[in-house]
Amino acid sequence: MITAHPERTRIQLANVLTALGNPLRLRIVRVLADGSERRCGSVLPEVAKSNLTHHWRVLRDAGVIWQRPSGRELLLSLRREDLDARFPGLLDSLLEAARRDEAAN
Repeated sequence: MITAHPERTRIQLANVLTALGNPLRLRIVRVLADGSERRCGSVLPEVAKSNLTHHWRVLRDAGVIWQRPSGRELLLSLRREDLDARFPGLLDSLLEAARRDEAAN
């Protein structure tokens, strides 16, 4: 694993909410919410990799995603278990609200 991942007990609510307050990062989390581990280039292929690198770092540093090296690529996954343990129901509520917002548009 990449060393910048905070331990579960150090994941802070303010950092998670700040990270997920960005629409692009919330889209990333929605894609990863299916529980899969994905290559970074396959999460939002329509967005430039140079733009996504910043968003991966924000999500990782906030404790929202795992990044794992695999050869020349990074694999991403949602830290659902850690987020659910720290903030029960938060992730499900945010994902449901995002689904409702998308459906309304």
